[in-house]
Amino acid sequence: MATGAHKIEYEVLKGWEQMPEGWSFVEVAGVACDSRDRVYVFCRGDHPMIVFDKEGRFLDAWGEGVFANPHGIFIDDRDRVWCVDNGDHTVRRFDTAGNLELTIGEPGVEADTGFELDKSPVQRSAGPFNRCTNVAVMKTGEFYVADGYGNARVHKFAADGTLELSFGEPGSGPGQFNLPHGIALDSAGQVYVADRENSRVQIFSPRGEYLREWSWTARPCDLFVDDQDNIYIAELGHIILRPVPVHWRWFHGCPPCHEAYATVTITDPDGSRHAVIGGPSPLLPGNFIAPHGIWADSEGSFYVGEVTKSSGGFEHFAPMTPPTFQKFIRRAG
Repeated sequence: MATGAHKIEYEVLKGWEQMPEGWSFVEVAGVACDSRDRVYVFCRGDHPMIVFDKEGRFLDAWGEGVFANPHGIFIDDRDRVWCVDNGDHTVRRFDTAGNLELTIGEPGVEADTGFELDKSPVQRSAGPFNRCTNVAVMKTGEFYVADGYGNARVHKFAADGTLELSFGEPGSGPGQFNLPHGIALDSAGQVYVADRENSRVQIFSPRGEYLREWSWTARPCDLFVDDQDNIYIAELGHIILRPVPVHWRWFHGCPPCHEAYATVTITDPDGSRHAVIGGPSPLLPGNFIAPHGIWADSEGSFYVGEVTKSSGGFEHFAPMTPPTFQKFIRRAG
């Protein structure tokens, strides 16, 4: 079991989720909690959204037949569930029972960025969306979308879904992106973007002006900011790197201040790290293979979903069955 290396320590709660018999997450793309600390696991199995109470008891499931490829999730202050589908280029908003309320983007229609699977990486930025990745919602209802796999852009929308502004372009300079994968907002309205294949987190003003970056991360995948502005970063690391296809430019270096294995790092807005969770043996409880989604509840526990199938974890660790979801509880100080 791996625990925090600095000021805060956690331990993994093994066997937390109580799944219906025969069910499987397959892999977990994202996770989020509502105001009652119910846990929404956005996965790539037969039941895309599986809901548990905070004790891990199964409550509900929905979303069957809706999503092409579940990717990102956010639950706002009104308990509206925002789901990002990078397979059909949409952001959808549901109520907690799974009733669709809003769709942003036209299903199956992608922006023209020059991106082509097996042919070409992103050549230019464009409007929404091309394989969008994640969403973060303000208390006012305005929201930001990271438009990542087939674009290099962040878009800000009004509460009614009207596009207000976009920023970013392909590249590795300040304000440029190579797969903007996760996105989060702090209490000051600063926008944190997990620029995954540039292996950094970039921070912007609410209007998209570049402010600073953290280059000590190792392929950051998802971000979550809690009510105290603690920032949780799910980092893929560099243990499993599949062959690089021509349409993506994977980052193969590792920052000298970071271990190669996957981790979760908890920091503050100044970039001071308060906890680092993870270890070199990915199959052990409390360690990670491919952490892809992260969220913390009101009690300070946090949840991590992993894409152990699409990352190559199944093949790499066969015949073992890699974990796809873990809950961590904070140790008493």
